[in-house]
Amino acid sequence: MLGQIELGRSAPTINVVWKITQALDLPFSALIAETPTQDVRVLSKEKAKRLTSADGAFSSRALFPTDAARTVEFYEIRIAPGGVEHAEAHASGTNENLVVARGEVELEISGAKHLLGTGDAILFRADSPHVYRNPGKSESVLYLVMTYAT
Repeated sequence: MLGQIELGRSAPTINVVWKITQALDLPFSALIAETPTQDVRVLSKEKAKRLTSADGAFSSRALFPTDAARTVEFYEIRIAPGGVEHAEAHASGTNENLVVARGEVELEISGAKHLLGTGDAILFRADSPHVYRNPGKSESVLYLVMTYAT
């Protein structure tokens, strides 16, 4: 798979990129990094780095410059109706702070399910596997701040 990605014959899914970062003990943003530029940057929606699940039901867009590894990352997450994304455990000490901007999401963390609606937020330790589900009939839009232990 890595050879196909290197040759530009395949685009990695979120899970593939995640597994690579875990194997290399790097923050997720490290593999989507760009060269640093000026102090003020506009991050246009059209040029944003997007990662999508294999079935297309889950997508993640970095809302931060991807020019270097960071201890805090900010993402827009979109989940299609009925979409499910299984996230592997992050590094020890990693936290996720998520707010639902539109729709609803069910988060399963360590076997416990949490149903969130528009405007609801949750903060949790993300160093165990967790699952995002959209039980609704319309797309869910979430904003996620991921904080890594330093």
